[in-house]
Amino acid sequence: MKVYVVDGNRTPFLKARGKPGPFTAVDLAVQAGRVLMMRHPDIASEIEEVILGCGSPGAEATNPARVAALRMGLGKDMPGWTVQRNCGSGMQSVDSAFRYIRAGDYDCLLVGGTESLSHAPLLLNDDAVDWFADVNTSKSLLGRLEAMSKFRFSMLEPVIGVEKGLTDTVVDLGMGQTAEILRYEWDISREEADAYAVESHHRLAKAQEEGWLDSEVDPVFSEDGEVFEKDDGVRPNSTVEKLSTLKPVFERPYGHVTAGNSSQVTDGACWMIVASERFVEKHGLKPLGEIKDSEWAALSPARMGLGPVHSVTPILKRNALGVSDIDLWELNEAFAHQVLACLRAWEDDTFCKQELGLDSALGTIDREKLNVDGGAISLGHPVGTSGARIVLHALNAMQRLGTKTGIATECIGGGQGGGMLLEAVTGGVTQTSATAQTEQTETA
Repeated sequence: MKVYVVDGNRTPFLKARGKPGPFTAVDLAVQAGRVLMMRHPDIASEIEEVILGCGSPGAEATNPARVAALRMGLGKDMPGWTVQRNCGSGMQSVDSAFRYIRAGDYDCLLVGGTESLSHAPLLLNDDAVDWFADVNTSKSLLGRLEAMSKFRFSMLEPVIGVEKGLTDTVVDLGMGQTAEILRYEWDISREEADAYAVESHHRLAKAQEEGWLDSEVDPVFSEDGEVFEKDDGVRPNSTVEKLSTLKPVFERPYGHVTAGNSSQVTDGACWMIVASERFVEKHGLKPLGEIKDSEWAALSPARMGLGPVHSVTPILKRNALGVSDIDLWELNEAFAHQVLACLRAWEDDTFCKQELGLDSALGTIDREKLNVDGGAISLGHPVGTSGARIVLHALNAMQRLGTKTGIATECIGGGQGGGMLLEAVTGGVTQTSATAQTEQTETA
């Protein structure tokens, strides 16, 4: 059974700026989802289930998929469930649909990812938790007063939820530290990483200027009427010279990983309609592309950035494909050093023989085919969303460029990798979202 991505859209990715942004994860999912459903009213009534990736569901909506489905008006009978595979959550939702539909269990699913990292909680530190516990469990007034007297101002220092979530407790390393390990292992210079980051910003800026993302990104509207139309973390004037002045974040003072060559902390949501071949034929649809294969892999959490290498290689082997057979690569840019490490690993004979079971190096990926419109360094990495975004964008970019075969892949915190083999369908969905967006504005 062939499985197709019929259509999809996303919100602009909005950079976190030190305080909660205007949208929760569910808010973002609802606004994008309503527009997509307006584009396809006939399909909306035939969706069988909603699957949504989210790395950090808030306490107010622990199952964002179900809450978003209800708020989008899909009906009280619409099942919805949320998946969490850290950075791979959005891709996991797509993969779940792919496998369900391929097995014949479903014909049409709404899948995607959402994240609002700016709303990640501030947590009480351990001393504060112990103090609250002592106060609340005291049996007498005297005991409670004694417990309260032990308060110290240091207890007010919060634990930042995002930082805690981006630290692997098994190896006690932050994600940025794992990137430092890879830059040392693969001898990647600071200049190389900064140059890669600059290129990411320039490519995204050009894509925005040329309107290449207009059919993929739909505006969102805050409660006070502010309109957000584009990914707002892009720095068109970024240069290697400017980035070279930034100090290392994770391994001071000698590290290479900085805020400038890392992905941005961001809010955003993405949806796709995934359907079976018979559903597509029944409705006369022109899908964006077909999901051909997928793979999940695991490795040491300390080298988690090499996840794409371990997940994509089996896909290529199964399908008798080489590097030159792939027309477009979307490799999520968690860190510039991490992306460059993946490229070098595929070029290394010893690594490919010992760790990938190949006879020789896989080969060199043409940089003109890699992240052609920028990536997470320039547009951000809302953890639960990115995996869905790279799948959708790969298909859209292939449609624009007239190419056929693509790979979407990402590293995953905790030491995993995910990959998908995609094939564009000639004559994909061409309807723009302008009409639907106008209708949403008028009815808001």
